[in-house]
Amino acid sequence: MAEAERIIGTPDTPGDSGATAAGAGEQGAAAERPRGRRRIVVLFAVAAFAYALDLVSKMLVVARLEHHQPIQLLGDWLELNALRNPGAAFGFGQAFTVIFTVIAAAVIVVIVRLARKLYSLPWAIALGLLLGGALGNLTDRIFRSPGIFKGEVVDFIAPKHFAVFNLADSAIVCGGILIVLLSFRGLDPDGTVHKD
Repeated sequence: MAEAERIIGTPDTPGDSGATAAGAGEQGAAAERPRGRRRIVVLFAVAAFAYALDLVSKMLVVARLEHHQPIQLLGDWLELNALRNPGAAFGFGQAFTVIFTVIAAAVIVVIVRLARKLYSLPWAIALGLLLGGALGNLTDRIFRSPGIFKGEVVDFIAPKHFAVFNLADSAIVCGGILIVLLSFRGLDPDGTVHKD
């Protein structure tokens, strides 16, 4: 159990055998603050990386692929095909663009607020992926045509027999899968492990 907690990011128990209980508590509080800050740094670094990849990829797609023939990468199985999507991820809910914009903004606020209680590295990575993906698609919603909060998201990854998506969608899905796995393992964002 101790090895599992070390791997998945549970904060170490502070103090040593020679310290008093009060001294151990003070050392633990001092040790947990930097560990928590490191997790926050990881969260925002992952988010910035995912956001930058999404932003750069969409800029390249708009500049070089939009209004052109799709580029085939793996024959008929995978191609790059620039599309504008007013709906949610994978083209769902095209009549609710404003609602999805509000939801994306709410997700960003919740993740930023949760970051203060974050002591788990895997949760920092998962939330960073969600945050970066949400920011990527929210940027399209705000700044792309047809208007503010109604902008259409640039999608371009087109597998055969599947919806067209982008890197922000991929980051959101990967972050969501990681959160489900962490929840099944009983790991909370604050680093505690529980068994139901």
